[in-house]
Amino acid sequence: MQQAEKLTHTLTQAIAKHASDVYFFPKFQGYEIVCHTVTGIEKMGELSCEQAEQLIAYVKYEANMSISERRRPQLGALHVRVDKVQVHLRLSTVGDFQDRESMVIRIIYALAEVSHAVRQNKQWPAIRGLTNSAGLVVLSGPMGSGKTTTIYQLAHERQTDSVVLSIEDPVEIEEPDFLQLQVNELAGMTYDALLKLALRHRPDVFIIGEIRDEQTARVAIKAALSGHLVLSTVHAQSALGVVGRLTQLGIAKNDLEQAIAGVCYQRLLPGRQQPVTIYDWLTREELFSEASPFFNDQQKKTQMTRRWHDALREAVDDGLVAPEVAQSYQAD
Repeated sequence: MQQAEKLTHTLTQAIAKHASDVYFFPKFQGYEIVCHTVTGIEKMGELSCEQAEQLIAYVKYEANMSISERRRPQLGALHVRVDKVQVHLRLSTVGDFQDRESMVIRIIYALAEVSHAVRQNKQWPAIRGLTNSAGLVVLSGPMGSGKTTTIYQLAHERQTDSVVLSIEDPVEIEEPDFLQLQVNELAGMTYDALLKLALRHRPDVFIIGEIRDEQTARVAIKAALSGHLVLSTVHAQSALGVVGRLTQLGIAKNDLEQAIAGVCYQRLLPGRQQPVTIYDWLTREELFSEASPFFNDQQKKTQMTRRWHDALREAVDDGLVAPEVAQSYQAD
């Protein structure tokens, strides 16, 4: 089997599982191919060292990456055809302490292919309601929970009468109706520089892929305070934990109170037929009103609201999720 055929065969298997990433990892003998799906890591096959090295070299060549450099980290991108469909890949390679090169392939899906679980969710009208006014809407949740899919779908539903611009590092979903900008520090295309450029394009909706540090947090707050709807993500353990995380990143509570329109936490649960998205959320009023039970309640920063538990119970009643699966997420 030629290298192009091997790559296509592996990607076909991964896409059938709706995997987000495919890993080529060196083991004691040979290489192991695994993929990351909603249910976790799944083994897909094995390769000899020679086969893996040839395949990695082929992919790097096609992506205009340096084949001779096998130790230092490299990033790349590639477009391939799988089952007559153009697929966008993001690549990352690096060598371990024994100079054995590993490779990770991120599969970039079109929004229409990944948003079905979002659109079919009964909680969706309430989540969409968080975007009815200007301000910052922040989604939290662990890696692979579908946060980017949710913010893209929220923006897509506003796109008919709005200009949507995304600033990401890197772009994770392809959406031709959006103006998608990718951070490139070496080229001087930082979050801050791209935001200044973006403001000249006068978009109605900003997508800022992930709030990772104080600089990104300030960019998101600045855009929200300028009267735009800003959609972003952050790693936090609950909806209320988003405020704590942004505070840790140096954002003053007064700025958060003015900028935030709503916060949301989500998980992607293994369903009986397909993955199921479950949300927990809080509005601006619930976060900052002194009459709110969440105001200044430190004990609830890692707890779910009643909405979360109601959604889990409803998913079981509707036959979407097994009771034991819902039970395992009760204390999330």
